Amino acid sequence: QVQVVESGGGLVQAGGSLRLSCAGSVTKSSIVRMAWYRQAPGKEREWVASIMRTGDTNYADSAKGRFTISGHNANNTVYLQMNSLKPVDTAVYYCRMDERSSTGPMYYWGQGTKVTVSS
Repeated sequence: QVQVVESGGGLVQAGGSLRLSCAGSVTKSSIVRMAWYRQAPGKEREWVASIMRTGDTNYADSAKGRFTISGHNANNTVYLQMNSLKPVDTAVYYCRMDERSSTGPMYYWGQGTKVTVSS
């Protein structure tokens, strides 16, 4: 099991920046992917960005050009630098770590960190 803890959320004005952090409780080489998701009020959770153990990154269209995901395999930490924030970015942001195991993939979610962008 991996406990996942996010931090860095808060209240920011439109156009501002925030950096979210996420750490796993243990370092496991079997963690193959770390990702950020978000859930806005009244909406379904959606994927924002992900980083593979290889370093490959992917972004949702809404995040491209404004958000940057980075991570450290050595200690299973992942960050999300969010710039040029908009009110539509308001959501609870969740970190997920995906582990490859002999019994199939395991997904570890954090409790979320709230981001509020005021206009």
